[in-house]
Parts: sequence; C-alpha cells; structure tokens
Amino acid sequence: MKKAGWSALALLLLACGVPGQTEKATPLTVIRAGTLIDGTSEAPRKNQLIFVRGERIEKVADGGAPIPSGAKVIDLSSATVLPGLIDSHTHIFLWGENPDKGGYDANILKAGIALRAARATFAVRRALEQGFTTLRDVETEGAGYGDVEIKQAIEEGTIPGPGLFVSTRAISTTGGYNLEGYAPELQMPKGAQIVDGPVEARKAAREQLDHGADWIKVYMTHRSWLDKDGNLVSQPTLTVDELKAIVDEAHGWKKKVACHAYNGIGLQRALDGGCDSIEHGLEISDAQIAQMVKQGTWYCPTMAVYYKDWGPENTPAGQRDRKRAAVHGTSLEKAVKAGVKIVYGTDMGGIEWTEPEAQDFPYMTQFGMSPMAAIQAATSRAAEMLDMRGQIGVVAAGAYADVIAVSGDPLRDIKELEKVKFVMHDGAVFKSEPGK
Repeated sequence: MKKAGWSALALLLLACGVPGQTEKATPLTVIRAGTLIDGTSEAPRKNQLIFVRGERIEKVADGGAPIPSGAKVIDLSSATVLPGLIDSHTHIFLWGENPDKGGYDANILKAGIALRAARATFAVRRALEQGFTTLRDVETEGAGYGDVEIKQAIEEGTIPGPGLFVSTRAISTTGGYNLEGYAPELQMPKGAQIVDGPVEARKAAREQLDHGADWIKVYMTHRSWLDKDGNLVSQPTLTVDELKAIVDEAHGWKKKVACHAYNGIGLQRALDGGCDSIEHGLEISDAQIAQMVKQGTWYCPTMAVYYKDWGPENTPAGQRDRKRAAVHGTSLEKAVKAGVKIVYGTDMGGIEWTEPEAQDFPYMTQFGMSPMAAIQAATSRAAEMLDMRGQIGVVAAGAYADVIAVSGDPLRDIKELEKVKFVMHDGAVFKSEPGK
C-alpha cells in the first residue's frame, strides 16, 4: 500500500494553484514522453510532458507547454511511457515450485525465516526493476505476517520495493492445504491458517486483519484431478457459511476477500459467499460468468503459471495439468466477451522470481483481450479493484508518480513489457538505462 504522501495542506495548495512552502521546496521533474499510454484512455497520445513534484504527478500537458527553469528534464521522447504496472497475484515468500528443486514443500521445510525474508527482499526489488510498482501479495505460504513487515521495510525506506497490499496467512480448512502426504502422527506446518466452522473462520479473519492484512485470501478449492470422463474436478474446501463469516468480517473492516477457486463446487461457493475476486478460475461455467458480471466480481486469471512444470504426459498429474491449461484459455475468452472485470496477476513465487513478471500479457491477448485492455488490467483496472482509482495505475494529475517506459510499442508487441527500461516509483527514479 502506498505511503501517506504529501500533507493535506500541500495537496490543497497544489490543487488551488497557490504557491506554498512545500511547492517551493520540492523540486520539479518533467518527463518528455514520445508516446504516452496513460492507463485509462483507449488510444495513446504523442509528445506529452509529465510534470512530477514530490511523490505526485502535478499535471500532464502537450509537448509544447513551457517547462519552468530549474526543472529536471528526463528525456523519454523516443520511448513509450506508461503507468507503473500492478501485479494483483504474487507470493513474495515463495521461491518457485519446480519439482526438480523440491517443489512447494522445499519452501516451507528447507528455508528458515531469515532466508525467506531475504528472498522476499529480492522478490520485491525484482518486481520493481521490471516496472511493477504495486503488488497485491496473496499470502505468505507459512511465513506468518512477514509480508506486513516487508511492506513496512519498503515504506520506511529500508529496502527498495513496490507498494504492497498484503494478505498475511490466508485461510483454508482441514484437508485443504499443504503440507500433506507425511506420516499422520507428524504435525506438519501448513502454508495457510486452518479453520473449521464459521466461528473459527471469522476469528481467523479478525486475527489477520488485526495484524495488518489489507485483503483476506481464502482457498475455496484444493486438489484437482480428472474424473473417469476426463473432466476437471476440484476439491471444495470452505462451506458457504464459513466464507460468508469471513466476507462479513472483512467487509466490516472495509477490506476485501480474494478466493482461490479452480472450478466446480468450490468456485460456486466462492460466488455465493460474496467473494470480491476469483483467483485462477480455471474453468468457469456460463452461469458462473453471468453471476460474476451481476455481482461485480473481479477475475484474476494468472495464466502463465498453468503452462509450466507439467507432469509427464501419460501420468494422472500430467493429464490434469494439460486439462487445466486447455479449459483456462476458454474461461478467459468467455469472461472477456461477457464483460467480467479482469485484472492482471501472475502467481509469481509459484513461478521463480528470476523469470519475467510480464509473461502473462501474451496469454491475455491470445485469449481475447486487446493489448490496451491487457495493459489496463495491469494499471487502472487493478487500481480500481484495490480502491486506489486515480491514485495508481494512471498517468494523470494527482496520481502517485509511478511511471515506466519501454523502447518499443506494446500495442504492437505486448512482449515489449518484458523489457522495461525506465522505472519511477513515488517520484523517485529507480531504474534508467542509458539512452532510453
């Protein structure tokens, strides 16, 4: 989550055009943008000037507007400039789930909390250098409330990183989360907080909110497999009543609930229980899509992760993995056509943090989204879901100065977003490659 930023007095003076002490003391930076994709407009604009003072954008003007003497000018006249990107589904405390490296379990069993915090520090820096200036991190996978403390470290300037919206421990049920498969007499650590019944569910939500959760993350499905007819089946976890208790509590705190849900019964319970976002949504029926549109439910599909680390083709796990990918693209296509509200998310952490974070964009455009819609899913649309409309995900007056640039045109080649050359976060330049 963003820092408080300027004082109310400073913002009032700026809005009224009254020169005040803060404005005089704060240097002005002007970015020359050859092409500007501002996050909300349906078409880019050429030859624009972005005036940045402190953490905020003061105004955006045509290239011929006067630049005050003494202003610092950043020349991106040969680049495409965009708002800082927003990844709405990450796990900064996960270090990949490659089976050859021990899979998910190695994250929990072989890395101590200090090592996991160091890896999370790498992850947030890695996100920022790729132009992702905001993350919604949807649980720590056994690292407790570590995401709250990484967020604090970023906000106090101890480490570099994007703005964070954090979900702390997440919630599932008995039999509904890893670690699993060990001797039953062993009490193994779990990657999520386990509850059974509406009372425990509400209490867990209260605990997580009290300890700093910005969102509550709930697992509504767990294992998945193919039935005898080759259909994807997913094990449901929480009941509707259990989820309703969590949603009611979170909404009372003016917070939202993200529901991991693959398909079937668990996904239906997520919708009936009032979740705010569906995570993954591998196979969504027409009726469920209509319900999402009616309820205003957000969809964070996380495509790329389901095309990786497949099991061998002729094994049950391999057949399941291929089925997941096959139905997932169809679900995204249907959601796009129906007007479901879609945000960009990667599941980084499940994917190793050394890989490109922009790798979901090609899948989004492959399955029905225009390049501009995919970009907006990672900018203004995600900002809306995070209740930060006009504050992040847009290059406009009053927004935080989160600005990135690429050399080429992402509307022609969406993979340009994997090659971010310039990053400004909260008005400070974090990355600027020579000549870009």
